[in-house]
Amino acid sequence: MSVSQNRRSFLRGGRPTASQWRPPWTTTTITDVCTRCDRCLEACPENILFRGDGGFPQIRFTGDGCTLCGECAGACPEPVFDLAREPFPWRAVVLDGCLAKANIHCSTCRDACETSAIRFTPKLGHVAIPEVKLEDCTGCGACVAVCPEDAINLEALQTESPHYA
Repeated sequence: MSVSQNRRSFLRGGRPTASQWRPPWTTTTITDVCTRCDRCLEACPENILFRGDGGFPQIRFTGDGCTLCGECAGACPEPVFDLAREPFPWRAVVLDGCLAKANIHCSTCRDACETSAIRFTPKLGHVAIPEVKLEDCTGCGACVAVCPEDAINLEALQTESPHYA
C-alpha cells in the first residue's frame, strides 16, 4: 500500500510533507530515478539541498531561497529534473504572525522576493500589509528564509493535475 502524498499534505493543512520538500523541477517520482549520488547537493551554490529521507535530495529554506539557477539539474546524470515544468508545486502564504499584520513595519519578505510577488498594500492609519501575487510567486523560499517571525508558509498548489504529483 502506498502513501498518498496529496492526502498527507491535506492533513498537514496544505503544507508539504518532508518528502515533498524536493529540489526544483522534480516530482515525487524522484525516488524512482534518483541514484542518490549527491551531485545536485554539491552543485547547489545556495547550499539549500541536503540528503533527506532515504538519502534522496531535499530542500531546506533556512538561510536562503532557491535562485533557480539550474546547477542541480545540470549536475544530475539521471532524468530526475524536468526543466520544462514549474520549479515548485507550492507558493508563499503570509500567516497571521506577520509583523506587518500586527501593525509593525517589516518588509523583509518583499525585499527578498526577486520576482516582486510580495507586494504591500498601503492602509490609511496602518502599516502596509503584504499580499502574495500567486501568479508571480515561484515558490523559491527566499521570503521564508528571511522572515523574522516565521510567518510565511509554502503551501501546495490546489490542483487536480498529476503534474504536481
